[in-house]
Amino acid sequence: MALPNNPTIYEINTWVWLAELSTIFGKRITLGNIPDEVLDRLAGWHFDAVWLMGVWTRSPQGRQIAQAHPGLQMDYERALPDYKRDDVVGSPYAVYRYEVDPALGTRAELATLREKLASRGLKLILDFVPNHVAVDHHWTADCMKCLVGGDPDLLKARPGYYFDAPSSRLIYAHGRDPYYPAWTDTAQVDAFSQTAREQTRATVLDIADQCDGVRCDMAMLMVNHIFAGTWSRQDIPKTEYWEEIIPAVKAKHGAFVFMAEVYWDMEAELQSLGFDYTYDKRLYDRMRDQGADNVRDQLLAALSYQQRMVRFIENHDEQRALTAFGLERSQAAAVLVTLLPGASLIHEGQTEGRRTKLPVQLGRRSEEAIDESLSSFYRALIREAAHPCYHNGVYMALGAHPILGSDKGHEALIAFAWALGDDWRIVIVNYSAQPVEARVMLPRPSIGGFQLWEFANALSGNTVLHSGDDILTAGLSVELTAYGAQVLTMRQVNS
Repeated sequence: MALPNNPTIYEINTWVWLAELSTIFGKRITLGNIPDEVLDRLAGWHFDAVWLMGVWTRSPQGRQIAQAHPGLQMDYERALPDYKRDDVVGSPYAVYRYEVDPALGTRAELATLREKLASRGLKLILDFVPNHVAVDHHWTADCMKCLVGGDPDLLKARPGYYFDAPSSRLIYAHGRDPYYPAWTDTAQVDAFSQTAREQTRATVLDIADQCDGVRCDMAMLMVNHIFAGTWSRQDIPKTEYWEEIIPAVKAKHGAFVFMAEVYWDMEAELQSLGFDYTYDKRLYDRMRDQGADNVRDQLLAALSYQQRMVRFIENHDEQRALTAFGLERSQAAAVLVTLLPGASLIHEGQTEGRRTKLPVQLGRRSEEAIDESLSSFYRALIREAAHPCYHNGVYMALGAHPILGSDKGHEALIAFAWALGDDWRIVIVNYSAQPVEARVMLPRPSIGGFQLWEFANALSGNTVLHSGDDILTAGLSVELTAYGAQVLTMRQVNS
C-alpha cells in the first residue's frame, strides 16, 4: 500500500536513537530488538512513515577523516562539549556499503523492524546517496568507470578535490557541488557513466526490497545539465540519470516512494523526472526570514505541484527550529508545513524542543530538557494531520478581510481549508509578531440560515459559536495572538 496523500514523515537519527535506547534499557538495542513499547509510542504520534537516517555501513576511512577534521571538531564541541574521539562515528553520507551497519544490526533485523512498523501503520524510508560513495568504497578498486577520475596534475593542483585511492593507486575526484568545497570523505560518482547507472540501478532495486521509499541526497546534482556544468563535461547522455533509475524501481515496486533533497529552484524538474516528493527549501527560507506576504506567494503554485513538496521547519541539515525561528514563530510555521498540501517532515527532537543541531558524524548527543508544552502542541497538531480530511479532502485557499475600514492586520493571515464531504477543517495562521483581528471568508453556501455552528480549535480545545448567515455575509471573525494559529472544525448545533 502506498503512502497516503499529504503524509507526515518522521526523521530519526538511527545511530543516536539506538544508542540512547541502549542506555535506557541497559542492553544493546539494535534494529531487530527495539522494545514494542518504544514502537507503540512512535506509532502513537500518528505519523505515516519513519525515515531512518543513517542505516547503511559507514566508511572506516571516512570516520578517520571526520575524527581529524579541524573544522568539524569545532562543530562537535559546540554540539557535544564532552565529546570524545569514539563519539565520532563518521558521516552516514559517506556510504561504504549499502548494507546495514553492523553497529546497528543486520539486514534480517531491518526486515523485522519494517514488519513491526508496518503492523503499526508506518512505512519505512531509508537513504540513498546518488552523487558519491565513500573514498574506500569498493568501486575505487573494481569499478573505475563508475567514478570521476583525475590525474597527478589535478591532484597536485587541487589536493582538496582529488585523492589517490589506496586500494587501486588510481586518482579520483571527491564528491562536490558547484558552489562549495569537496566532501573529502567521498568519491564522485560519474552520472554519465552507463556502468555507474547500471550499478546504481541494481543498488536501488536492492534497497527497494528492504523499505518503502528513499530520500535521495542532493538529487539535483545528477541531472545532466548540472553534472555537465559542475565537471565541464560535453559527453551528455540522451537520457537523464533518474530516468534510468526511478522507472526500473517502480516497475518492480509500484508504490515505492522517491523523495528528493533538491535546491536551486529545480523542484519541478525533479518531479518531471519521476520524483514523488521534492524538498520545499524556498518555503522554509521564506518562513524563517520573511513575512506572511512572501510565504503566501510561495503557496500560489498549482496544487498538483504543491502536493509533491516536502515541507519542514528543521531536518538534520538545518538549524533546530527553536534556534532558527524562536518558539512562537516555529509553532506557526509548524502548523503551516504540517497541514498544507504535500508531505510534512518532522525531525526527531523537534517535538521536544531541542535546540542543539547535531553534526551527522556524531553518534551521541547531549541531554536537553523536554518542553512538555511544546510536545503537547505537536501531539495535537500531528493527531489533527492524521485525519482523513487532510489525506482525501479538497484543499482551498481562503481570503481574509479587515474587521473595520483600513486596518491591515488581515494581511498577516495565511488561511486555507480542507473539505471532505460535510467535514471541514479551517486553518488560520497569524504569521506576524502582532496580534490580529480579521474576518476569514468561508465559501460554504450550505451553512446559510439562522442555525448556529460551533467552531472548535483542535490545538487548544476552545470553542466559539457563529450563525451561518453571519459567516456567509461578514466572514468568520477571528482574533489571533502574535504567531497564533487556529485549526477549526465546525459542527451544526441547532436545526
